[in-house]
Amino acid sequence: MEEGEGDMFGPVKRVYEWMRLFEGKWMVAGGWAIDLHIGEETRMHEDVEVAIFRDEQLHLGPLLASCETMAVEQGRLVHWNMEKRLEPPVHEIHVSKGGEVQLEILLNERSRGDFRFRRNEAITFPLARMNLQSEFGIPYLNPEIVLLYKSKNTQKKDEIDFTHIFPHLNEGQREWLKQALIHFEPNHPWLGKLLNN
Repeated sequence: MEEGEGDMFGPVKRVYEWMRLFEGKWMVAGGWAIDLHIGEETRMHEDVEVAIFRDEQLHLGPLLASCETMAVEQGRLVHWNMEKRLEPPVHEIHVSKGGEVQLEILLNERSRGDFRFRRNEAITFPLARMNLQSEFGIPYLNPEIVLLYKSKNTQKKDEIDFTHIFPHLNEGQREWLKQALIHFEPNHPWLGKLLNN
């Protein structure tokens, strides 16, 4: 999606209008979730990422009927016709519609009232508190969970996101991220800042 001048959060607002038809739980993820938490756009974004739960993927049918959908399987994009249920480790769906709407839909795991981090299911978060809502009414994934995903194969944009969001994390968010990184990426450089603040 192209970001329009003077249209703050324009791509996310358009996805919000589209995703309102989705019958399951959904939330903006990735870098846009970081910016929604801060309340301003801090960098350019290639696309919009939306998190849903794997057990609600069939609700995507009516929403994506007129779209081109591709799933990422073993590092390759393959056509997905939505009749085939996507099972782990497949978790990423690429969607395009007339060249206008482009987003990634990320399948997440949950059980017994908890979100479970797919890369280490011992790391959990209560479902009832795993997302917040922006001033525009857009649901977004908690920034500490977004940062946990970004801790794997961290890129320059992820470092930018961490730098921008860190002052906006409360004590509970920093503590959860610290404990999660200790279990998942114990040598990650972000731990140094989390341990010293």
